[in-house]
Amino acid sequence: MVSDGIEIAVHSMKDLPTERPPQLITAAVIKRDSPFDVLLTKDGKTIDEMPPGSVIGTSSLRRKAQLLRYRGDLVIKDLRGNIDTRLRKLDEGQYDGIILAEAGLERMGWDHIVRTRLPIDDFCPSPNQGTVAVVALAGTPAVEAVSLLNDKNSEIETAIERLVVRDLEGGCTTPIGAFAKFDANGKTIFVRAEVLSVDGSRSIRISEHILADNWQEKAAELGKQLAASGGKDLAEEAIEYIRVQKEAKNAGKEWPEERIFFF
Repeated sequence: MVSDGIEIAVHSMKDLPTERPPQLITAAVIKRDSPFDVLLTKDGKTIDEMPPGSVIGTSSLRRKAQLLRYRGDLVIKDLRGNIDTRLRKLDEGQYDGIILAEAGLERMGWDHIVRTRLPIDDFCPSPNQGTVAVVALAGTPAVEAVSLLNDKNSEIETAIERLVVRDLEGGCTTPIGAFAKFDANGKTIFVRAEVLSVDGSRSIRISEHILADNWQEKAAELGKQLAASGGKDLAEEAIEYIRVQKEAKNAGKEWPEERIFFF
């Protein structure tokens, strides 16, 4: 401990802001758990087996947009609470299915829960999903001590995911996905990133294998390409949608569901 605070903090990396005070250093990126989204249903149905009109629960704007793009005949409703609460709501029949991060179930040791991993081709995860970062205070022994926990591949992969969406300036609540993974040869890295309209009807995507020896330069180039090809416009639409929703909520007004996609 230090006199006015702490020296080490552990975070879900996808929730870490890109811009932070310079004295707060990401001293370690822990080896990544599953970055994927999973579907849980009471009867074990997959996303393709669910009948039209099935109610799917998620509070993520990205997941909503991806679900609507994949299955426009599904009904998407907000789902909030911790994992126990969400599972209870599914069991009570409030939803026909719910979407969760697979890493959360793995960390709880709930391997017995039947789930279907959603394919990355259609459900690109949130940048840094499934990753834990350890932040330390610069100039303290904690930085060197924590660095022993760092996984280099996970550090590079998560850094790429942040770079390719940086120019979108969309934040973690907008419908943006990014995923990077070293190929088996260790010399190239698969990179995919996308941004969607809030109704899933439009999306811009980049997908490429880049060389590991110049990953920073190439990831930045891909990010500029994603933004310039229409991704920035979609991100701005989503930001405006979130702003209007928040204002309506603060004013105590219900935001009409039928107006959700009018931006």
